Amino acid sequence: MKSNATFSIKTILTGAQMLFVAFGALVLVPLLTGLDPSVALFTAGVGTLLFQLVTKGQVPIFLASSFAFIAPIIAGVQMWGVPATMGGLMAAGVAYMLLGLLVKFKGVATLHKILPPVVVSPVIMVIGLALAPVAVNMAMGKTGDGSVQLIDYNSAILISMFSLVVTLIFAVWGKGVFKLIPILAGVISGYGLSLALGVVQFDAVSNAHWFAIPNFTLPEFKWQAILFMVPVAIAPAIEHIGDMMAISQVTKKDFLKKPGLHRTLFGDGLATSAASLFGGPPNTTYSEVTGAVMLTKNFNPKVMMWTAIIAIALAFIAKMGAGLQTIPVPVMGGIMILLFGSIAVVGLNTLVKSGDDLTAPRNLSIVALILVCGIGGMHIGSSQFSLEGVSLCAVLGIVLNLVLPKVEQTAA
Repeated sequence: MKSNATFSIKTILTGAQMLFVAFGALVLVPLLTGLDPSVALFTAGVGTLLFQLVTKGQVPIFLASSFAFIAPIIAGVQMWGVPATMGGLMAAGVAYMLLGLLVKFKGVATLHKILPPVVVSPVIMVIGLALAPVAVNMAMGKTGDGSVQLIDYNSAILISMFSLVVTLIFAVWGKGVFKLIPILAGVISGYGLSLALGVVQFDAVSNAHWFAIPNFTLPEFKWQAILFMVPVAIAPAIEHIGDMMAISQVTKKDFLKKPGLHRTLFGDGLATSAASLFGGPPNTTYSEVTGAVMLTKNFNPKVMMWTAIIAIALAFIAKMGAGLQTIPVPVMGGIMILLFGSIAVVGLNTLVKSGDDLTAPRNLSIVALILVCGIGGMHIGSSQFSLEGVSLCAVLGIVLNLVLPKVEQTAA
């Protein structure tokens, strides 16, 4: 019976539907960071299969491109190139796996002690807010750094705002499966308007073969890139715990106990390291897919294995990969305005739910320094190695949390 359920047409079609839900976010990360979307499809599939292997096929979760690493990847590629950046990301995956081992031997409480909400929340906020200028520049038809105008401003602002409005409509008023695909809806709508305005270039699609091996990139290891990337693993690790709690509530099974949070963390880290081995973006658990699981009531983890297999197969369709790279900059920019703001709100919500008193000098200092250093672009170091952005914020937050004395609140 189990074998038949695994290979049934219903299971395979449901797996394809899950990929449809994840597709927009999956390909957006490589498009923003300059990586190959076909490789991202391949590594999402491989990462998910590895996760299912580590967790003994018990958790209905799909893993794909992580938004937390967008800014670090962009910075890493500029400083050290793609191979060295991949080496740093592989090390970040190993750090993720070590967190899993820490949870196994010391318990979840130890993780929360090192990484309390007062540290993690502002770091997540920095991930979103530090990217705000990139989103705005792209929405206006410029490159991410604003140095070059790629598309006429009037056309760009029309395309980006249309993409944003459609994304908002699906996110706020969408029903059923439509509520789960706001990014994909925004991309398709914006792309359609771009075609009508004649700003899409099809040369890459014409020149591409129908089928080809994705443009894999082997990692190189530079200690500067490794030290830069490793701290970034902190934010998605905490996000991972939230995702595991969410899927546990949806399925009415406690995955934090069985297969255990240590296994899911380790599997997530292994998926990230495996992705970097091929030149893909780091993987993370996808909340959109968890929403789809809740909607369909299909809690069979085998579905996610088919989602992974289909993603791997699509990675070898070269014309599709080339087509994804023809999506104009304003389409992505419009969607990113909402997306990056949403990431910041997740961090803010985590901080609010923690109940920490932000007027207390200790908490105020930690949050304030993380936000200003992260959003302001502070960097520490030299041309050989500098700590900046999310990496700097993560290290700064951990150090401040360990060093600053905790003051016990006394009753008035």
